[in-house]
Amino acid sequence: MTHPPNVRTAPEHARARPSAPAAVPVPQAPPVRPHPGVWAVTSRRLRTAATTEPGRLRIIGAVLALCVVAFGAVTTFEIGDRAAAADDVVHRSQPLSASAAAIYRSLADADTAAASGFLAGAQEPRAVRDRYDKDVEEASRLLVRAAAGTDPASESGREITTLNKELPRYTGLIERARANNRQGLPLGGAYLRYANQKMTDVLLPAAERLYAAETDRLGRDADEAGAWPFLSLGLGGLAVAALFWAQRRNYRRTNRVFNHGLLVATAASAVVLLWLAVGHTVARAELRNADTHGQQSLDVLNHARINSLKARANENLTLVARGAVLTPDGRNDKYETDYNTEMKALDEQLARATELAGADDRGNAPVKAAIDAVSEWRDRHRTARTTDDSGDYDGALEQITGPEKSTGESFGRVDDALAQALAHEQDQFTTAANNGLGALVWLPVGAAVLAALGAVAAIVGVNRRLSEYR
Repeated sequence: MTHPPNVRTAPEHARARPSAPAAVPVPQAPPVRPHPGVWAVTSRRLRTAATTEPGRLRIIGAVLALCVVAFGAVTTFEIGDRAAAADDVVHRSQPLSASAAAIYRSLADADTAAASGFLAGAQEPRAVRDRYDKDVEEASRLLVRAAAGTDPASESGREITTLNKELPRYTGLIERARANNRQGLPLGGAYLRYANQKMTDVLLPAAERLYAAETDRLGRDADEAGAWPFLSLGLGGLAVAALFWAQRRNYRRTNRVFNHGLLVATAASAVVLLWLAVGHTVARAELRNADTHGQQSLDVLNHARINSLKARANENLTLVARGAVLTPDGRNDKYETDYNTEMKALDEQLARATELAGADDRGNAPVKAAIDAVSEWRDRHRTARTTDDSGDYDGALEQITGPEKSTGESFGRVDDALAQALAHEQDQFTTAANNGLGALVWLPVGAAVLAALGAVAAIVGVNRRLSEYR
């Protein structure tokens, strides 16, 4: 085959080259939808379930069980705290307050006995010495016991440390006063006055602060035990109302009067709610009674007894000092002035104790006896002062320390009457506080058990209705 001249032919491989293929479209992936959250899924399921009666019943059963369990749990927690506070009132706070008062009283009585023994001369009466030793031993024992149950860094702990440090110094001064008194040296009176100053300025104020701190703690525990459990009462009312609503709904839909499970749950919740309201009301009333007719009276009577002891010590020291110690203005005998101050306070406290005793004859009788003895004591003291001022020291000494018709005899009657009144008020407090504790002690356990029973019964009652749809 021939080609036309001057015409070039393309190479074979060039003529056979195919054309470029057309672009193929890439398929697009579908958009990724975000996965719904747990709350969204749960909400959707609840909405779906709520459209059917079985679903609604399951929701109602869960809510009822939750309400009853929450009521029982909160009641157990709240009343458990109040029962623990009431237990502290009975077994910790009040005993510590009473121990602090006993420390205060023992120290004041020891100072009174030391002054009485000094006035007796070189031959101190055995009974007076034994009383002083017993008071010091009692104060030391109570301080050890108080220290064992008190945080050393607390206010009470610091006062106990002060008392433990200063009490041996006081007893050392008393022994020096006795030693000089047995030898007939006038330095004994100076040591006794110095010991009394340490007792008055250091030991008794520390004991009073300890007593005040422990009494404040008692008040806080009593307030905590008597606080209203508003959250428990509110949840209890809500649980009972919800159970009544569920039973009414059940009746309107089925014309069945009773659902035994819901009835048991309602009864259990109502019992807990009633127990809670009545039990706490009784406990609150008894604890308030323990405070009004027990602790307040104890506080007044403790101060009255301590003031009588301090007045007696000042009366004795008036004879020991013989006018050597004057008030800051230099016009009057210091110990006689302090005696009058303590006796005035004693009168006020006995009047207050009479008011607190009210119509309680057993509480009134010893207080009245103390008032009569104080009046007699004041008359005899006035006579003794007149005798001493006339220059008859020995006659005044007999009228103050003698075994009969003396101020010492009157003081003894006051002290015995106040001790009797204190014992009665302590018994009143213990009885009332134990009654208050008894009204609460089983409530936390009972609430937990009945709430568990109520929750199970509510679920069983709802499941009974669910079985009708199967």
